[in-house]
Parts: sequence; structure tokens; C-alpha cells
Amino acid sequence: MQYVNAWRAVAAATGRADRGAAEDGVRLAYRSAGLEEPERIIWADSPRAAVEVVEKLSGAGRPVREEVRTRPWAEERRRMYDELGPAGWSALWSATGAQLWETTAALAERIRTGVVAELATRPDDESGIRLLLLDAVLGQHDAAWLAAFDGRGDRLTGLAEVARNAGWWWPYEHAVVISERPEVLHRDEAGRLDRGDGPALAYADGFALYAWRGMTVPAEFLDGLASLTPDRIRAEENAELRRVMLEYYGYDRYLAESGAEPVHRDETGILWRIAMDGDEDVVMVEVVNSTPEPDGSHRTYWLRVPPRTRTAKEGVAWTFGLEGEAYAPVRQT
Repeated sequence: MQYVNAWRAVAAATGRADRGAAEDGVRLAYRSAGLEEPERIIWADSPRAAVEVVEKLSGAGRPVREEVRTRPWAEERRRMYDELGPAGWSALWSATGAQLWETTAALAERIRTGVVAELATRPDDESGIRLLLLDAVLGQHDAAWLAAFDGRGDRLTGLAEVARNAGWWWPYEHAVVISERPEVLHRDEAGRLDRGDGPALAYADGFALYAWRGMTVPAEFLDGLASLTPDRIRAEENAELRRVMLEYYGYDRYLAESGAEPVHRDETGILWRIAMDGDEDVVMVEVVNSTPEPDGSHRTYWLRVPPRTRTAKEGVAWTFGLEGEAYAPVRQT
């Protein structure tokens, strides 16, 4: 677990790179791969800026990602697989890399998508930019698989040193381009990019990603969240953005201020329905906790349920994985 926590911190690290340590790691990675050290190491402020540098790079030679990153990883994995056996390798991966894989892989893909969106000004440019992104070693965002090999040999030490101290990097025969790490990173409890008042991920040169609970949103969209009204929410034509607005505004507040009427009441609670043009209805059950708070009050909860729900009891039952007829609590809490 010590390796997992350390590499989780690497994957989420922000702030200026330790350029000296990262460059030493690059040189070691080349030597470990049986290659001559690169003649030039060029720094860029973001992956977007790095791709722009790579596009104009001359005299760099062919890409050597295969020798520097792909082949050593595959051979170390085979060594560990042979040493531990299928069950042992599976257990090792589950205890290390698997703990980080989903969030780091998703973040890397979001960065790729953002770079392509900004640099591919014409549809024909997209494939070329994606190919350049495939030449990158992901540095800190390779944390998942580096965690699995940490403490089990020194062949990957150079790669690990770059990852601990810098962002993405592009290895070529005679030159390397390295990106700085982000300056800002905001994520929710599930590890998704999430921020309501600015970029969720931002680099020093202005390259940034905006997201709300994992969903990509335009920068200007976030500026209007603080001044939302029910009318503004209803007027939004993009169904996904409208969902973001509702989550930010609060379903209960929207119901109260939009003059919504309940569609069903029973002993379990009150069923509310919000009709949405071009999207499925938002259906909520309002329930009151029968257990009093310390001050004697009873807290109200709002439960999102499927649009097909027709009664409050059916909605509450759904939250417990039951059919409405099967839901008969002795005491509602």
C-alpha cells in the first residue's frame, strides 16, 4: 500500500517540475534501453505546447518510445508473471496498479481529447495530432503501472524518476520534449475532473480543461452557474448541460422555485416530476427521515428515481433494489 499511496500522489502532483531530476531520469531511461543519451532536452509548459514543439522539431530522429517505455514494461511484466504465476501477478496488480488505473487512464484520455480539440483546427489535422500523442510517455500519468513494479528491480528506475518529477514526454533518437505538470487539478470523490468556479485542470500556458463531476463543459458555462434561475435552466437546449445546471442549483430548490406540483403522495413520501424538453423527465421522491436530528427536527431527503416511476412507494423501493409491492419497512429511516 505504501507504493500505491506514493504513486497516487505522483499522479495528482501539481506545480513546477524538478527539471534536473527529470532530465537525469530521461538519460537513465535511454541508457537502460541501450540507447545513447539524447543530445537535446526541450521543455514545454503543457502537453499541448509539447505537441506544437514536436510538430516543428527537426533533426530529432525517429521515435524511440518502443525501446524506452513499451519494451521494458512488457519484459518486466513477463518477468514478474513468470516469477509470481498467474494468480500472483493478478494479486499484485489488484493491490497496486489497479487501484490507480481507472482515474489516471481517464485523466490522460481527457488531456488527449483537449489537446486534439485545441490544435486540430481542421478535421484533416486530427489524425496527425493523435499520432504524435501516441509517441508520448505519460510521465506522472503512468503511475498505475509504475506502482506495480516499484521495489521489484531497477530496470524502470529512469522512467520512474521522470514520472516523479515531470509530466508527459516525447523520446526521439536525438531529442526529448518534456511537458511541465499541471498547476491546478480539482477532482471529486470518484476521481473525476470537477470544479464549478474555474478550470478543473490547468497548465501554466493556459491550456485547461473545464468539467463538472466528470462532464466536459465550456469555460463560459461555469461563469453563469452562480446566477442560475429556473427559467434559465428550462431555456437551456443542451440536455447534458441542463442536467449540470440542475445538480448545481439543487433539485429541491428548483422544485420549490419553479412552482412544480407533486404527482403522487403516500405513506413513504411525495413524488415530484420535472418535465424536460428534449430529455427524459427528472423524477424525485421527497422523504422525511423518521429519526429526529439532535435538535428534534426531521431531515428531508430528495431521491432521484427512474422516469418510469409512478408512485412515491415505487420510487423509494427502487432505491433499495425492490419492487414497490415488496417494500414494506418496519420503520422508515
